[in-house]
Amino acid sequence: MTEKKPTLLIVEDDEGLQAQLKWAYDDFEVVIAGDRDSALALLRSETPAVVTLDLGLPPDPDGTTEGFAVLDAIMELKPDTKVIVASGHGARESALQAIERGAYDFYQKPLDIEALGLIVRRAFNLHQIEAENRRLLASAGEEKTVLGRLITGAPEMVKVARTIERVASTNVSVMLLGASGTGKELLAQGLHDASDRTVGPFVAINCAAIPENLLESELFGHEKGAFTGAVKTTEGKIESANGGTLFLDEVGDIPLPLQVKLLRFLQERTIERIGGRKTIPVDTRIVCATHQNLEAMIGEGTFREDLFYRLAEIVVRIPSLAERHGDAILLAKAFLKRFASEMNPAVTGFAPDALAAIDRHEWPGNVRELENRVKRAVIMADGKLVHAEDLDFEDDEEDENDVLNLKVARERADRRVIRHALARSEGNISSTAKMLGISRPTLYDLLKQYDLHA
Repeated sequence: MTEKKPTLLIVEDDEGLQAQLKWAYDDFEVVIAGDRDSALALLRSETPAVVTLDLGLPPDPDGTTEGFAVLDAIMELKPDTKVIVASGHGARESALQAIERGAYDFYQKPLDIEALGLIVRRAFNLHQIEAENRRLLASAGEEKTVLGRLITGAPEMVKVARTIERVASTNVSVMLLGASGTGKELLAQGLHDASDRTVGPFVAINCAAIPENLLESELFGHEKGAFTGAVKTTEGKIESANGGTLFLDEVGDIPLPLQVKLLRFLQERTIERIGGRKTIPVDTRIVCATHQNLEAMIGEGTFREDLFYRLAEIVVRIPSLAERHGDAILLAKAFLKRFASEMNPAVTGFAPDALAAIDRHEWPGNVRELENRVKRAVIMADGKLVHAEDLDFEDDEEDENDVLNLKVARERADRRVIRHALARSEGNISSTAKMLGISRPTLYDLLKQYDLHA
């Protein structure tokens, strides 16, 4: 019996190219579509693993860009499809936008039949590997992981991971946008591990945690004697990450004068240490992250627009834990397993009331808050199971409408807000006070008054 050839869907409106591609690849069953309706009809009937898509399809009468409309529809109907987009006249921005919206790869016109064939075959192989991995995971009942070690079962995070996997093999700068505690550094590490730079170093720096007067030295290094205390020549983080990846966390906290120097590095790929005159070439990929609204900061004049576009060639938006339905319980179980083995082996799982509380909680501190609460609960648990009271969720269960005493209501609100701020800042007193809009002495007084701990 002859083995059925895999189906390749080609979406192309040029009849000459249609005829050329129809018979170009003997190892595939090629089907052709010239517009959106026929493309989506063939997607449903033939379920191809790989699609090549011309982004330059004629627009709809209403002006909608047809190529991107087809791509969006494919990603919605069959998100595991590997879509390879064509862009002409060096339209790099369109190709990058397509990858951000779910495309697997791109090729440029004029068409090279052999080069496209290599991309198509690689896409088919990857699709088969991913399908087999999903099958093995389902049959084994293991933890659901993406990017090697990111635990998730939420489609929103799977989509984020797939985007990162696609851009990993390129050399574009990637910006991760998300609230504190959503796992930006873990995603940056996953991007590095999935890239060709995995043999090189992965270096991370939190720009908000370093005083402004020291940040330049941390990033660019300094020569011996460049300033008081510079007793030896020291490499900066950019130079230390040569051949690998530098993760700039909280990039929005970089001061304007230093933004100029960072922009120059991104343009020229060379640096000068503080106090040095030698230009040093550096091959470092930049991945950055922030929870701030950089576009608003650009409008306020506190962040450079040209630097933003250099850093944000690909933007990946990370959903909060509350938006990742089911992940809180999935992650909580993984954290419990780890912390129990390290700190309290008698603990074996969660009681039903604890699982209900975890599912109900809004997690303003995201994964970081969840990890800290589970860690505390494992330590505090008396028996084999962690209960809701071990997670310190008592305020979640109280009906605020029953509290008619203003002093009690205010104290409860203060406790809740302070705990959430501490969770978001990882217990950093200065950051927590700044977030709450109070002084550090005032925060210390409140912590003592409410018997809270950083």
